[in-house]
Amino acid sequence: GILPLDSEVSGICEVILVHEHYLVRKPEKVCWVEAAGTVRDGVRAYTALHYLSQVSPGKNVLVMDGASPFGTIAIQLAQHRGAKVISTAHSLEDKQYLERLRPPVARVIDASSGKTDVAESCLEETGGLGVDIVLDAGVRLYSSEDEPALKPQLLPHKHEIITLLGVGGHWITTEKNLQLDPPDSHSLFLKGATVSFLNDEIWNLSNIQQGKYLYILLMVILHTSAPHTPLCFRPQLDEPIPFYEAKVSMEMVQKNQARKRQVIQF
Repeated sequence: GILPLDSEVSGICEVILVHEHYLVRKPEKVCWVEAAGTVRDGVRAYTALHYLSQVSPGKNVLVMDGASPFGTIAIQLAQHRGAKVISTAHSLEDKQYLERLRPPVARVIDASSGKTDVAESCLEETGGLGVDIVLDAGVRLYSSEDEPALKPQLLPHKHEIITLLGVGGHWITTEKNLQLDPPDSHSLFLKGATVSFLNDEIWNLSNIQQGKYLYILLMVILHTSAPHTPLCFRPQLDEPIPFYEAKVSMEMVQKNQARKRQVIQF
């Protein structure tokens, strides 16, 4: 499971006390490393594609930075639901990884140079109709000169997202400080589009949501343990990290220096 926000204990312990309403049973054939490395991204993917946007067959889904741990799980879930998936790659290695996925991604947009027009590529792939669902990995809110130095320049500008969004589309953003100006809102209004914020902690903020939350956790774990079924989550995991390196690993995660999921193993 995932510790709730008001948990008084850390997850990096040999024994912790957690209420059973926050947990589901792990199947024996799922190893601890895979379970730990998949559960968070699985919950985020289900929240984004099932509850915030309701992906269905025939939809066009754009997953930004698809080679990331979350992007990989989101692509697998969207394809299982019958959607056509487009993804962006932030490096040559990411591009090669996405091109090797099976079933294949409809189109991989190489954004490593920072000069690729993502909106133009998506409109070309969808015949000018636009994308039905967009899962971003963060967006640039200002011009390159005004953007903070910490913001990666590989991220698309918010105007690109709005441009490539189709009529009635859903923009699911991980950008918690998203700022939409009146012209942005007007464009979204004309398209009848929606903007949803992906916060996977929301399930623990209301007791009435516990049933849905446990269902998502159970589905994620079951799909992790089903290698011969249409949907099998294959997470992006780094080698298990020993306990004495936990502090260094946590610092890497907080600085966004870890490309794959880090799992502490006792």
